[in-house]
Formats: sequence, C-alpha cells, structure tokens
Amino acid sequence: MSTPPVLPDTLTPAAIRAAQVRIAPHIRRTPVLTSGALDTEAGAPLFFKCENLQAVGAFKARGAANAVFSLTAAAAARGVATHSSGNHAAALARAARLRGIPAYIVMPSNSPRSKVRNVERHGGLITFCEPTPEARTETCERIVEETGAAFIHPYENFDVMAGQGTAVLELLEDEPDLDVVLCPVGGGGLLAGTAVAAKSLRPAISVIAVEPEQADDAAQSFRAGRLVRRPVDTIADGLRTVVGGPNLRIMRECVDDVVTVSEAGIVTAMRRIWEELKVVIEPSAAVPYAAILEGRVPLARRRTGIILSGGNVDLEHLPWQKK
Repeated sequence: MSTPPVLPDTLTPAAIRAAQVRIAPHIRRTPVLTSGALDTEAGAPLFFKCENLQAVGAFKARGAANAVFSLTAAAAARGVATHSSGNHAAALARAARLRGIPAYIVMPSNSPRSKVRNVERHGGLITFCEPTPEARTETCERIVEETGAAFIHPYENFDVMAGQGTAVLELLEDEPDLDVVLCPVGGGGLLAGTAVAAKSLRPAISVIAVEPEQADDAAQSFRAGRLVRRPVDTIADGLRTVVGGPNLRIMRECVDDVVTVSEAGIVTAMRRIWEELKVVIEPSAAVPYAAILEGRVPLARRRTGIILSGGNVDLEHLPWQKK
C-alpha cells in the first residue's frame, strides 16, 4: 500500500499566508461589492466578498488548489479523490486538471444537476452513490484503495481550511477596518479559515457563523462543546453537510457566535442580493445576509464583511419560481 502524504495537524495564520502565495496563480482575486440601499436597510456599512465570482463559482477553488498544489510529486501522481455534493468536487477536479493529475469524485445521486455539470466540465471522474454520509464515505474509501489517490476531505483538511481562509485575507486587505465578518457554516472549512485569518489580523473583530435553522448542527455543537448530529433538510444544499471535529475545535477557539436563519429568510436574502448587487448567488451564499434581514445579528453601524460563498444555482429552478 502506498504511503499517505504527510498532512498538517493544525491551522495557523502562517499556513493561510503561505496558501495565499501558493494559490495566487490558480484562483481569482474576487471583488468586494457594496450597496447604499442595503446599507440603509441594515443600518450599517456592508461589504460583500463575492466568492460567487471565484473560479468554479465558489470559494472552494481556494482550498482545493492549496491542497492539490501542497502534495508532493509522488503523492500527486496517483491523483486525488473526494466526496462532495458539488462545489468542492468541481474545485478539486479543476485543481487536479491544472496539475495534470486525475480527480476521482464521489457525488450523491441527488446532487444539483448544475453542480454535476460543473464537475464534468473540469474533467472530474464521477461515481454516484446513495445520498447518505455513510455511502459517500464507503464509496470514496473504496476508490482510494483501488487507485492510491490522495483523499482530500471537503472541510476536515487543514490545507483546505488554509486555502479557504485566503478569502478573508483579501477582504481585510481591501477593507481593513471591518468590525464584523459573517460567514456561512456547513462542514466548517470556510469558517475555520475565516476565523483564524480574521482574528490574526484583527483580534477584536467579531466572527459570526450563520446556518439554516433546519441544519443547525453547528450551532448545537458550538453551544454543547461536542459534536451534535441531527437530520438536515434545507434549501441551502451546500450547507447540508455536518460540521467536522477539527472545525468545531477551531470554532470554539475563534468564533464569537453561531446564529440560525429560516428557509424563507434565505430565499428573501438570495433574491434581495440579486436585485441590488446584480450578481447570481446560491442559497448557501445568502445565509449570512439572511441573518441581517431577520435581525439575528445586532450591527449598530458596525462595518460588516459578508462572504458570498458561491453562485452555482439551477436557473431553471429558482426558489421563488412557481412549481
């Protein structure tokens, strides 16, 4: 059996800085958008970091690129593998293609068609499985055993977390005086990177995670101090994953609060951002702004950064369209 690559066992500001340099040739520096109308409604200046305009349409391009380009030549030659409902899958397929290696992708059979097409577009070799965590894990383990590929977990991988943290580094370079950062949380890769990076640059900044009420395992785990598992059912398909163990530890150390929002609030926020910022976002990306609309986060004129995590949505099935 091949020797697995040596992975870091923690996430540090230095690792995030190194990731920023490593992935710079392979990702886009996304813009920060503002809206006077949205500022007035919120009672605070809002700064939207548009990762929906990132390569593959999501922040996941950052973590995947860092993980793939951190591999040794010997490890990379055998390819990479993962399980993902979409954005991480496409991001890993793209990063692998850039490095000239195969990417073996396990996707749930109910993955949005738009995200399946995105993986196919970047050359990912897809194997579908039943839409359960157990099936994803078992199928991916089998493929890793057969191919010798390096497994790149969607969020419980510190190289992935470090890459995700580069988004908030850019945000704070563009807007250094932020008081608050709002970040969606599913598995917790983006949140972990965001929290460590933001606190290293501005120790007094408030990092607030937001997730759907119908998928609130991160909020429950954060308050209980241990992993709490529960069924999830939300329109925000990118947040249907459960928070990871390493991610929860970082959350407990660096995140100030976790709040939840309603399904209706997510849809309203998604549409409001489309109307005012004129950009396409997916439901998962609308979750942080929904927290503002629903009054879950007291801003009181504090300068607030919001990470719009992705823009991969099926335009034929928008949530406000009649069935």
